[in-house]
Amino acid sequence: MADEKQAVNGKLVLVINGKGGVGKDAFCDAAAQSFAVKNVSAITPVKAIAAQCGWQGQKDLKSRKFLADLKQLLVDYNGFPNTYLEGEYRSFLQSEADILFVHIREAEQIQDFLRRIPGKKAALLIRSQRVEGATYGNAADDLVEAYPYDYVFQNDGALEQLPQAVAQFLRSVLQQEGLLESN
Repeated sequence: MADEKQAVNGKLVLVINGKGGVGKDAFCDAAAQSFAVKNVSAITPVKAIAAQCGWQGQKDLKSRKFLADLKQLLVDYNGFPNTYLEGEYRSFLQSEADILFVHIREAEQIQDFLRRIPGKKAALLIRSQRVEGATYGNAADDLVEAYPYDYVFQNDGALEQLPQAVAQFLRSVLQQEGLLESN
C-alpha cells in the first residue's frame, strides 16, 4: 500500500538551486515521500543537445562548464530553456502533483521564469557545509548565491533524517504560502 501524501490546497512552483553536491535531487526525492511532486530541470533539453555533440553524461568540471556555457548560449539566443520549462509548467497544472520543483541555476533565468508563470511560486536555495567555499569554474555553480531566495534549506543532517526534515520544512513553506493550514 502506498503512503498517503500530505494534502495541499493548491499548487506551488519552487525553483530550486544550490551548488553541485548539496543534495538538490535528494531533497526532491525526500519531498516525494510526503507530497505529490513533479521535478523538472532547465538543463534537460540542453543535455539532449549536448549529447548530439558528444557529451556522454559526465559530471566532471569540464562537462559542467560545457553544459553551463551551452545553456547560456540557448538562453541568450531565444530563451529555449525557459520555453521548455513553461511547457513543463502547463503539464504540471494538469497533473495530480501539488509541488513543481524547477531546477534553474542562473539568477537571470530564475527571474525570467518566475516572471513568465502565474500562481504561487518561490525560489529555494539548498546549502550544505559539505561544499561550502567550493568553486566549479562555471557561473551556474559558482554564482548560485546571486539571487534573493525566498527560502533556504541547510542540508547538513544525516541522510536517513532527510525525509522528515524536508517534510517539516515544506509544511512550513506551504503554510507561509497559504497552501496548508497550520495544525
